[in-house]
Amino acid sequence: MTVLSQFFTGNEAEPVAVENSSGKGSVLLVCEHASQTLPARFGTLGLGSDVLQSHIAWDPGALAVSRLLSESLDATLVYQRYSRLVYDCNRPPESPSAMPVVSEIYDIPGNADLSDADRYARTSALYIPFHDRISQLVAARDQTVLVTIHSFTPVYHGKPRTVEIGILHDADTRLADAMLAHAGGSSFKVERNAPYGPEDGVTHTLRLHALPSGLLNVMIEVRNDLIQDENGQRAAADFLHGLLVAGIAAEAE
Repeated sequence: MTVLSQFFTGNEAEPVAVENSSGKGSVLLVCEHASQTLPARFGTLGLGSDVLQSHIAWDPGALAVSRLLSESLDATLVYQRYSRLVYDCNRPPESPSAMPVVSEIYDIPGNADLSDADRYARTSALYIPFHDRISQLVAARDQTVLVTIHSFTPVYHGKPRTVEIGILHDADTRLADAMLAHAGGSSFKVERNAPYGPEDGVTHTLRLHALPSGLLNVMIEVRNDLIQDENGQRAAADFLHGLLVAGIAAEAE
């Protein structure tokens, strides 16, 4: 019996989803926090339904924006089908944030006192298949621009955030620089490495799949109150499409 067969029930979906796998665009979109769904074996992790619908469980609107970008860019999209509360696929296994005991102001009872076996099971069932799939897609492509899509809450620890779109990077600033150069004068308030930056540990996927082989890469954060409905999601996706196309073209010159 495998870890996966023990982890999921027979009618649960595989953890990794791939859409537009035959997309011809150079961009590979990744959405690590696409869903608030918990595998059945975890129940509610001891949390109320309101908390499980909140930003601590997923990135509201991020998958919808990713799908719109996948369509407009003809980009392959990879996303995680299960909540980051069970395993945050944008964190390495050794990170305390991978299986958080506390998220913002909320204790996560179902993540308290995890054994080594518990952590291994979650890592094997969620993290490894997700990143293996990204690695396989990158290896099979002639050219890849890695773009990860996230959303963030407008109020964090009681403090409002005025930034609307964050363009994040790690050591490789090329694509972020080019996108930010084209962001001036937009209707969105766009900032570099906001509301998070690499010092917060949020660029793990970029570090794992892009930096070692020099792939162009960027992480995008959109404030989630702006993408609550289809109109907002499309406005954000259209704006990001323009930034990505301009940024990638600038780097190709």
